Amino acid sequence: MITGDLKNRIDGMWDIFWSSGMTNPLTVIEQVTYLMFIKILDDNELRKESNAALFDIPVADPVFDADHQNCRWSVFRNYEPQAMLDNMNQNVFPFIKNDLHAGKDTAFARYMKDALFLIPQPRTLVKVVDMLDELDLNNKDIMGDVYEYLLSKIAQSGQNGQFRTPRHIINMMVQLMNPTLEDVVCDPAMGSAGFICAAAQHIKDNNEGALMNAENREHFAKTMFSGFDTDQTMLRIGAMNMMLHGVEAPNISYLDSLSEDNTVRDAYTLIMANPPFKGSLDKETIAKDLLAVASTTKTELLFLVLFLKSLRVGGRCASIVPDGVLFSSTKAHKAIRKELIENNRLEAVISMPSGVFKPYAGVSTAVLVFTKTGTGGTDEVWFYDMEADGYSLDDKRSPVEQNDIPDIIERFRNLQDETNRARTEKSFMVPVREIVDNDYDLSINKYKEIVYEKIEYPPTSELIADIKRLNEEIAAGIV
Repeated sequence: MITGDLKNRIDGMWDIFWSSGMTNPLTVIEQVTYLMFIKILDDNELRKESNAALFDIPVADPVFDADHQNCRWSVFRNYEPQAMLDNMNQNVFPFIKNDLHAGKDTAFARYMKDALFLIPQPRTLVKVVDMLDELDLNNKDIMGDVYEYLLSKIAQSGQNGQFRTPRHIINMMVQLMNPTLEDVVCDPAMGSAGFICAAAQHIKDNNEGALMNAENREHFAKTMFSGFDTDQTMLRIGAMNMMLHGVEAPNISYLDSLSEDNTVRDAYTLIMANPPFKGSLDKETIAKDLLAVASTTKTELLFLVLFLKSLRVGGRCASIVPDGVLFSSTKAHKAIRKELIENNRLEAVISMPSGVFKPYAGVSTAVLVFTKTGTGGTDEVWFYDMEADGYSLDDKRSPVEQNDIPDIIERFRNLQDETNRARTEKSFMVPVREIVDNDYDLSINKYKEIVYEKIEYPPTSELIADIKRLNEEIAAGIV
């Protein structure tokens, strides 16, 4: 979460764009993303060159050949303002747009095809380059903070109730699901590809040796990750984001995931997503096999059905849902809850406080974790009442000491120890029979026991005597 000096710097950069006439947040984010991408590309190349020099060997697969040295951040950042802008328009941007993946049918090549460099003034470019140059974008925490804050500027919420997912919540869900090199991962509502990027980083962090294997490296770079969206700009940002995480050719596609155009079924072993909430679609456009499970136009329900259809048997899912999914009494709401519980294995319901998405939205949400079985298997469901996520739950979202996320991850990894937890604790197990008897209600308040502290009050006669004494003291003071 971005705070303090870093936040002020990014706000300052935003003001520079605004004063130059670039007032569309998405356009600004796109242009900053291009510049961040160019900087990190050169930073990575400098690191490779340094390592190669230590061993006195040539750099393997250099990004910048002799003809493109002027496309390197470390070179053009020293140019005069007009020369820098001319170089960007004539050399740097054409290089990342056309030459970087020339002849390759990758998501990056497809979605960069229509990209435009729109920074109009030399002084604007120089100021932004100087500000980005001061940031250590190779520090994943800093880059993540900057990127998350930039994305938050798009709007408080997007079409159909979409809004960005805080990075620490994404990371929590990735830790819970623990993706491995054997997985095939998808986010059917990918936005800027936050979930699949975090999954890629998790796999890199935990499988460094295994990624030296050519077959594993090929799977990681080309077949492991998929994502769909209907916004070309977000697809471009997502493709760049994935490339910077070492995923060269993810299956990132322009696709309305809930429509008949999406024919992908039984394909993935892991789905992590924060699908659009509160959307309502034209029923004629919705895939018929989704409507067969839950006859509704509500996107938050249809995406849950889609996740089940898209997973292989044994595949897992962690999805953020609005609280209404847990307890609403409509036929469609009950149908999807029954499908998860009776025909698959619902494992966990993690209720999050409403402040998690502030200041951009105040909606109450939960994380559902389930496995596709097609044959049932829900014996008991683990509930966790998250009260704190490491940040204040007001609009400021300042860092605080209270944070349930480490406890959530630790307890989820050791569910065998949760069986005898009391209903008064933050987490506990609920037998499936009890959930069925409660009409498949998944709200934690239905099952949590609250202990009220007994307060002893003095007898009424003592209270009246005290009041009489105070009145006499007040009267004496006035006289």
